[in-house]
Amino acid sequence: MQRRFGIPQLTLWLALSLTPLALAQTPVNTEPAPAGVATQAGVKVSFAIQPASSATTNLAREGDDAIIRFTLTDAATGAPWRNARPAAWLHLQRQGAVARNCTQQAAAFLGGNLFTPATLNLNLYYVLTLNQDATISVVDPLFGFGGTKLLALVMLKAPGEDWALTPDQKLLFVSLPDAGQVAVVDVTSWRVLTNLDIGPHPARLALQSDGQYLWVEYDQGVAAINLATRKVVTRIATSPGRHGLALSDDNRTLFVANQTADTVSVLDTQKLLKLAELPTGRQPAAIAYSSAAQMAYVLSSRDGRIVAINAAGSRPAIVAQIETAPGAEQLKFAPGGRYAFITNPVRDQLYLLDAATNRLLQTAGISHGPEQIAFSDKLAYLRRRNSETVLMIPLAQIGAENQLVPVADFPGGQTPFGKGSRTSLADGIVPAPGSSSVLVANPADKAIYYYQEGMAAPMGGFNNYGREPRAVLVVDRSLQERSSGVYETVARLPRAGQYDVVFFLDAPRLVQCFSANIAPTPATAQASAARPVIVQSSLSEPVVRAGEPLRVQFRLLDAVTKEPQRGLRDVRALIFRAPGVWQRRLATSPLGEEQHVLEFTPPEPGIYYIYLESRAAGLPLNNPQYLVIEAKPIAGG
Repeated sequence: MQRRFGIPQLTLWLALSLTPLALAQTPVNTEPAPAGVATQAGVKVSFAIQPASSATTNLAREGDDAIIRFTLTDAATGAPWRNARPAAWLHLQRQGAVARNCTQQAAAFLGGNLFTPATLNLNLYYVLTLNQDATISVVDPLFGFGGTKLLALVMLKAPGEDWALTPDQKLLFVSLPDAGQVAVVDVTSWRVLTNLDIGPHPARLALQSDGQYLWVEYDQGVAAINLATRKVVTRIATSPGRHGLALSDDNRTLFVANQTADTVSVLDTQKLLKLAELPTGRQPAAIAYSSAAQMAYVLSSRDGRIVAINAAGSRPAIVAQIETAPGAEQLKFAPGGRYAFITNPVRDQLYLLDAATNRLLQTAGISHGPEQIAFSDKLAYLRRRNSETVLMIPLAQIGAENQLVPVADFPGGQTPFGKGSRTSLADGIVPAPGSSSVLVANPADKAIYYYQEGMAAPMGGFNNYGREPRAVLVVDRSLQERSSGVYETVARLPRAGQYDVVFFLDAPRLVQCFSANIAPTPATAQASAARPVIVQSSLSEPVVRAGEPLRVQFRLLDAVTKEPQRGLRDVRALIFRAPGVWQRRLATSPLGEEQHVLEFTPPEPGIYYIYLESRAAGLPLNNPQYLVIEAKPIAGG
């Protein structure tokens, strides 16, 4: 499947909504709201930006991580405006640029025009893949024109096995069994900050939702990593071999399934000690916590036994035992924590357990080795080892004892999921931001597919640049409702300057602009004491033909006097084709004393960026002025 990645539902809805009629009906504010507060269509919108760290200054500085916050309330009552779907952008106010009103800016950004991109898009999410080699691919699925954008390739010391993302989505922890370590990855810079020594073969991870500890199982038991200090604070021996992990809802209890000892260790996560060790069935392979029953359920693969453990009292105890068949491997609770799905790839069966009664309600024959379960709000997704087809089970239609389990399906690629060279403990199917959609990693296809519920097939997909995606994860940088009516995201701020902050709300529909100043760092402020430079280009048509020579003339103007800078002999250009797979550094040729000529031939179709630099003019390579051209195939080629 070669279609490009589908646009998330929010962005797609907004883009389709901005028809001329819709724009005509949208309130227009041509001026930014200077105080950071505005009221439209009965909604009061407050904007704020502040450093994400505990800095001594409240200044938002370039290069820093900042919290960008919009607070929505009912203008009449002051009540929080809940469950909204806002979008926002920051765009640098450039000298000499033609000013556009808010609605025009929002229309340009929502339309995804590559030639007028926002400086900072607050509606993005990134897709991460845990690859068969020692890498993590970071992809921006919204970058279009027939492809995707590989933002980064995180290099690990060894192939990863499992991963965990902190609640604030700032750090990613990755277990490296072959290295005996856990890698700590900065999710903003996409680099490994450190590698923590754990012990032999660390694999499965369990992250406390309160952000206190990350638990890592390894050959002798478990280790606890303090998330604040990023250091191992304790190791607790349980038994040799592999272990399953599950945390209670209140994060006070960790359940450790010991596969070789046929037991479960119950740990106190506050006191960092073992409370009890309880017998299970033979070879406990999976463990999960039911928020509805407030108990842990342990599945043993050798005899198919499931035991329910209550740790709420002073002495943890087994309160129920449920029998299935040998060969069962995974146990996972659907949203709500009442119904558990149990897969048995050996016997090609699926069991549904009711935690309210501790009974098996339904059994379904599932061919081709059912092995992995994932959930959206409405569906259970079932991946099978020997098939590329993903099965779907409506959650609203389960729970009727002895009734047939309704099943639908869609193709999750072209090759069976089990054909990859190396498996992973992490999920291969995860929900995508937006409404009712999932991302499906197919290792053998070396691709990720985007499936929207209700469709007969994936809406699109993207390749993983020749690597096998063993697992997939989403880092969501869009505005989220952190508390009632408060929508926030954390972003790394772009270069210093005055910015338009464009805010869009779909219901009720309104567009509002604010103004924000991003301060320079002291070093940048000193370096920018010289007068800024304006790049003036002769390029009038941003669409060219691949394989045909392109000639572009430039002048560099003093931003204050608007006079051309004369006699420059060090003007160079950096040209690269998105997503960075081809680049060239070229010198320009002088044309008289004021102009410069750049000549190059786009080697193939794609989107090309052109940056200029000149030390003599005070124009650095990373300046915000660049040209974007689209090279199309030669007609008939």
